Amino acid sequence: MTSTLASKVLGPLAGAVLITTGVTTGAPASAADAVPPAEGVVHQTAAAEPSGRRTTLAYWTPERMADAVPLGEVLSGALGGATPGRHPAAAAAQSTGTPWEGGGLVTSTTGKVFLTLDGSDFTCSASVVRADNRDTVVTAGHCLKDGTGSWARNWVFVPAYDDGAEPHGRFPARELLVPPEWARQADDSYDFGMAVLGPNSEGAHVADETGTQRIAFGTGNSAEVHAFGYPSERPYDGSRLHYCAGPTRPDRQGTTAAGMACRMTEGSSGGPWLSDFDSSTGTGTITSVISFKYSDDAGTQYGPRLDDAAERLYHKAQSL
Repeated sequence: MTSTLASKVLGPLAGAVLITTGVTTGAPASAADAVPPAEGVVHQTAAAEPSGRRTTLAYWTPERMADAVPLGEVLSGALGGATPGRHPAAAAAQSTGTPWEGGGLVTSTTGKVFLTLDGSDFTCSASVVRADNRDTVVTAGHCLKDGTGSWARNWVFVPAYDDGAEPHGRFPARELLVPPEWARQADDSYDFGMAVLGPNSEGAHVADETGTQRIAFGTGNSAEVHAFGYPSERPYDGSRLHYCAGPTRPDRQGTTAAGMACRMTEGSSGGPWLSDFDSSTGTGTITSVISFKYSDDAGTQYGPRLDDAAERLYHKAQSL
């Protein structure tokens, strides 16, 4: 069963602040469309200056990258047994989670994220999206901020990561954005966010290095959705890009997220759900991100609805 989501496709830390921005509604719009005022987003400045970016890049030694553990959300299910937070999600043999061998744009636009949260180092996944600043990636909210708790530090995106290879270099985050519903309530229906990146060591914008994927807000998923990420909990090791493919269904346990059969584990959090995916080119439209699993259903992963709140984040992020 396919979830229906509505109709627009767009092509050192300071304190958090509420920033007002907004969205347009109606027909498809371009990334450059003006945005009228509306509700706010919660925003955090990360490594905004060159010195901060150098410090962030220097932090990630090979040893720290190797020791970073996967970050993910596992929610208590109907059968109980776990609480929300950083807990392993066991693999389910009946669902998919296969190394991506198809190449194409998805290989370069999807990347592994390294971050520090409350003094511990973690990994997530993210994807480059079309944006005016050529510096914007979309990921899960919990890969940016621990719900109502701390913001991430030392946030670095490594596109096309492959068993230690970093063909496009590393891009440190200069701005982090999440919706108020995630920052103030840790609402899993809003477990998405965006990071605005600084240049890599060669001074390049990430989009110029990797290309971009389309992103949609309020659109319906296609009959088959492809999800990509870097699962790092056993039986995976986070070294390669993996994917799942299949139809989606609504979450019946209290969120507005959709679920799909997938055995990818933690570390894939924040990776893109691509609708209308063309395997020959590796292109599609991002309609969600990998967010969470329930403790009693390790074979299903869930992705939040990218609604008006996500569109507000997008417009603010690409303006920074």
